[in-house]
Amino acid sequence: MVNNDFRAELPHSIQLEERHRLVVTGVSEVLSFDENEVIMDTSLGLLTVEGEGLHVEKLSLDMGELSLEGSIQSLCYSRDRQKKGSFWSRVF
Repeated sequence: MVNNDFRAELPHSIQLEERHRLVVTGVSEVLSFDENEVIMDTSLGLLTVEGEGLHVEKLSLDMGELSLEGSIQSLCYSRDRQKKGSFWSRVF
């Protein structure tokens, strides 16, 4: 778990170039990654990036920066800190 004080200090920004290259600052952790989805914890909450052929060009958690390339289709913020499981996993 990341210290909330550290998270609050990270400036957050997104730079998207022609839906092919994405630079995100304020990244404290990458929670999951595959060629269709990247989920990261940022200073402003969870950010999910969906697309095709996604790959990490640069990751520097010390600087809080992530660069992605691929066909970017959506960006979505969430306040949830965990991906939700099935109904039964949440019950138990």
